[in-house]
Order: sequence, then structure tokens, then C-alpha cells
Amino acid sequence: MTSLKAFLVTAVATTLSMSALTAQARDFRLGLITPPAHLWTQAAESFAEELNERSEGQHSVSIFPSQQLGNEAQMVQQLQAGSLDMAFLTIAEISNRLPDFGALYAPYLVENVDQAAALLRSDTATGMLDQLPSLAGLVGIGYGMAGMRQVLSRTPIETAQDLRGKKIRITPFDPIRDFYLAADSAPTPLPLPAVYDALANGQVDAIDMDFDSILILKFHEQADNLLISNHMMFPMVGVVSARVWRELSAEDRELVEATMSSHLDGVITAFQQQDAEQEAELRGMGINIVEADDAFFRGVIEAWESVWAAEAPSLAVLRETAARLNSQ
Repeated sequence: MTSLKAFLVTAVATTLSMSALTAQARDFRLGLITPPAHLWTQAAESFAEELNERSEGQHSVSIFPSQQLGNEAQMVQQLQAGSLDMAFLTIAEISNRLPDFGALYAPYLVENVDQAAALLRSDTATGMLDQLPSLAGLVGIGYGMAGMRQVLSRTPIETAQDLRGKKIRITPFDPIRDFYLAADSAPTPLPLPAVYDALANGQVDAIDMDFDSILILKFHEQADNLLISNHMMFPMVGVVSARVWRELSAEDRELVEATMSSHLDGVITAFQQQDAEQEAELRGMGINIVEADDAFFRGVIEAWESVWAAEAPSLAVLRETAARLNSQ
């Protein structure tokens, strides 16, 4: 009888333990706007695989690329409600809600992709993520990035005056809109999947884009003039819904954070490694190349700063950090 009682106690304990384990298991959903071939999506897939392995199959992550769950504004709403667990978001969308993050898009804050990487890895930039839980309902795990911004156009852009009146496709957020408004052009927000056709049919005259997307999405087939300007970096952030984060154990939080941050940092490294190669590939295509620096956009930069110095309190300290890192 005693042995039977001991058996039952052990069986109940085992059942409870297994139930607890089952209750903690999660099938996370991660959304992003980029297509499957993009580095961000590839990093998300790799993160999903590693999290599953490191949790010994307890956790899985379903990836939804190409705006399958809606645009970024819609995904942020889902994250805030807890109906979406995770996302890789452009800082553009974050800046629409928290203007201080617009400082990361300051024109010529950095000069190249290596300087952008150093700044995004700095305590100054990562410290900005502390604003997200209370002000946006998100937990910022870390930064990724795309390459530096260039201008690909249907007709040549040889001076800043050539931007006047041109319809330029932008990611829909205020800092980049204000940059092109200051250049007297017509910033035209369009989702990434619509850009190729918009260039082909003349809906837009030019696009604000990085080397990687120009190549993998073949935008160069519809526009053969490239202004290599490196005028802005383009950060991305990996986030978890704050509602979902509160439900995770300390162990699972540590696991998610360590795994995701590693793959986000890998995105930064990948863009560093491929930037020069992709620039060379575009130069070898025989398209018209014009190069620009901050002097090319001097009046535009001054106009942008006059607006964003007040909107983004972190701008001054980011410029100080960037200058210090660039001098090292």
C-alpha cells in the first residue's frame, strides 16, 4: 500500500511537472516587412532555428515576412496587444511613435557602414532602447541595420537641385520625409513590394534605398542612375511584445535575448562585410554613378537639423558619440 501511494505521488508530481513544461512552451510569431531573400528575414529564420535548438524543442518561432501580418504600424499594434510576439522593425516605425529615435537618421551622422555599426553597438544607442517598454509597449532586444541610404533614379541627379520636384519613394517616416522636403522634392511613401512597379511605370522618379535591396530586388532594372551619397544609416530593431515578455520566465527571457541579439548583431556584421562588394557590383553594371558628400546636401542638412534638434533630444549626444568613435 505504501509503495502504491509512493507510486501515485510520483506519478502526480511527474504529470504536474510535464504540465508545467507544456504550459511554458511557446510557438512565437515574428513579423517583418522584408522578403524571404533579405538578410533580415534570413536572420529571423536562423534565430528561430537556434531558439528551437537551445530550448531543446520547447520553443518554436514562425516567421512571417513580406508584410504578411500587415505593415509595420499594424504589427506594432499587434505587439502592443500581445497578439504578435516578436518583430524585426525599422527604427523608422519606432520614430513615428517616439520622435527621439529620429536622431538615428540624422543626415551624415556617420559616413559609412562601419561607422554606423560602431554607433549602433555603442552604449549611447543601445541605451535609447530603454524607452521602449514604458512608451511603446515593446522590449528592445538589440539593433540590426540595412546598408547606408543611396538614391537610385530614372534620370541623373548631379546636384541637389536635380532633386527638386522629383517624386522619391521613401519609407514612411518623418525624419526621411523632412530630409527630402528640405530638398524641395516630393517624398512618396510606398511599401517595399510596390517599389519595382512604381519605378517601371513612372509613379516615382527615384527611390531612397540601400545597395542590398537595389540588387536583390533588381530595382536597377528600372532605373540606371545611382547617387552614392551614404546620407543616412538605416537601423532595425528586434523587439518582443512587452505583454509577452512579462509572461516569460527569467530563464526564457535570457534565452530569447541572447539568441535574438546574436542574430541581430550578425545582420550588422553581414552588411559591413558585403557593402564594398555590392557597391563594386553596381559600379560594374555600367549605370551612371554620381558621388555625393555632406557638402552636396549642406542646405538640406541645416534645414533638417533646425526641425529635429528639438524633436530628438538624443541627437546631440549621438553626434558626440559618433564623432568620438569615428576618431578612434
